Amino acid sequence: MVEHEMMVKTICFKTLRELFGLDNDFNIIAGPCAIESKEQMESVAKILKKNAVVFLRGGAYKPRTSPYDFQGLGLDGLKILDDVRKCYNLLTVTEILDPRDVELGMRYTDIIQIGSRNMQNYSLLKEVGKSNHPVLLKRGMMATLQEFLYAAEYLAYEGNERIILCERGIRTFENGIRNMLDIAGIATIKNETSLSVIADLSHSLGRKDIIKLVAKCLVPLCNGIMVEIHPDPKNALSDSQQQLNFDEFTDVVNVIQMVLDRNK
Repeated sequence: MVEHEMMVKTICFKTLRELFGLDNDFNIIAGPCAIESKEQMESVAKILKKNAVVFLRGGAYKPRTSPYDFQGLGLDGLKILDDVRKCYNLLTVTEILDPRDVELGMRYTDIIQIGSRNMQNYSLLKEVGKSNHPVLLKRGMMATLQEFLYAAEYLAYEGNERIILCERGIRTFENGIRNMLDIAGIATIKNETSLSVIADLSHSLGRKDIIKLVAKCLVPLCNGIMVEIHPDPKNALSDSQQQLNFDEFTDVVNVIQMVLDRNK
């Protein structure tokens, strides 16, 4: 068997800052777990603009553990996301589950997310790899770092180098948090590749009370964080326990800005 050097370890990757012409090296991606209505998304967009956050996330297709849980608005959700990004001049991130929907993802969003459950959906990886559309690839909850990088390799092999990696926590025996955020894994990827890496604090921690503390620690290490926010978290259709309300989100942004200012 011929050994090949991994492309993701050799490509000269554009950072989030370079990819989208941004001012900051550390960025926040925020929005609700699920798109529920245009009014909801507009209220989120307004709080992002107020806090100078440019990335809006929202799930149109929801891969839920139970088939009886809310599965998302689908195409209608994508259209809401598209309307809101244009109205508020935001960059958007949403998950695409099916290779047949990649074209829709390219049309209605700025970054296609491949979620944890689809990290090894090789048909989806190949299709997104052919698109050359910016892609955010989440680590599978049971994936090793090598498996994570090989999933990114599928994208690069098809020609797409516009890859952003997302550490979203791995399953361990610990039950005090939802998943274990692998900080050493982030450092390893940063050491071995030039890929941008962000950390999904909502899905890794599964709780809101320690997000600010963890976010402060991550500023020097990675390229940004992803958090879920909602105008009324207790009534959210999914992940109600881990979504920040708007005041809590503003506190997180302020803490991160303090760390960034101190490190200048």
